Amino acid sequence: MLAYLSQRLAMGLATIFAATVAVTLLIHLVPGDPVQIMYTQSQGTTPEQLEEIRARLGLDRPVLVQYASYVGRLLQGDMGVTIRGEQPVFDLLLARLPNTLLLAFSAMMVAMLIGLPAGFWAASRRGTWTDTVIMMTAIGGVSIPHFWLGLILMIWFSVDLGWLPVAGGGPLSLVLPALTLGLSNAAIVARMTRSGMIDVMEQDFVRTANAKGLPKAIVQYRHVLRSGLVPVVTMMGLQFSYMMGGAIVVENIFAWNGIGRLAIEAIFQRDYPVIQGFILVFATTVVIVMLLLDLLYAFIDPRIRRS
Repeated sequence: MLAYLSQRLAMGLATIFAATVAVTLLIHLVPGDPVQIMYTQSQGTTPEQLEEIRARLGLDRPVLVQYASYVGRLLQGDMGVTIRGEQPVFDLLLARLPNTLLLAFSAMMVAMLIGLPAGFWAASRRGTWTDTVIMMTAIGGVSIPHFWLGLILMIWFSVDLGWLPVAGGGPLSLVLPALTLGLSNAAIVARMTRSGMIDVMEQDFVRTANAKGLPKAIVQYRHVLRSGLVPVVTMMGLQFSYMMGGAIVVENIFAWNGIGRLAIEAIFQRDYPVIQGFILVFATTVVIVMLLLDLLYAFIDPRIRRS
């Protein structure tokens, strides 16, 4: 168990290291001079002022020097300051991150509450019309883009019915963004749950349990469901990363004040320190969540603990 966790932690640290390299190279991969792009709409900016800005941002130094300086500042908890306003990037991201995590976890709860029962029900009635309807609905749910689903839900529940606010920061304002992210992912959870349950139902230990005359409910919930959740938990880790990425679109549709909306604003404003900080915080958050899911994976599957 300890070796398993050490391996996962090492992989997480390697991912964060790769993220630091990526955010350092980000500015240099952008075509043209980043400083000129940042201030292309500014009037009266002289070449001397542009050189001063490059020196202040450290862009006049070699790439390796910039990387060493960036890592050194990160180890001290310093992500730099924004180009416009010169606010600390770390504080700005830290203030917005809880909103994005709240949205992602709420969407995951929606996906699990809908997808797990639907997938289990479809697996238990494999080959029937119920299974067909659930899987066809799941395929349709996977195919719907977030922005289209968000607009449809907004028209139905906000404009036509007036039940929920279009935007804001209250608890009711979380419902539509969470549904937009969660419904499409519920379809993926349902399909994965059905596939995992069917694979487990064909195992020898399930046949043995049925042959012993155990009640069907005990066999399904105690043996089939727990064993079938192992691939589902693994998939949920990947889905959380997908939800964090999808939150960028959803936050802008519903004006949800998270780091995804902040990142879009930074892209339009060419505020590269904020974009760098967003990528690093995004990667670190995903690594931490994946590590927690690995712990849950080991708890569900005793073979990992024994190994």
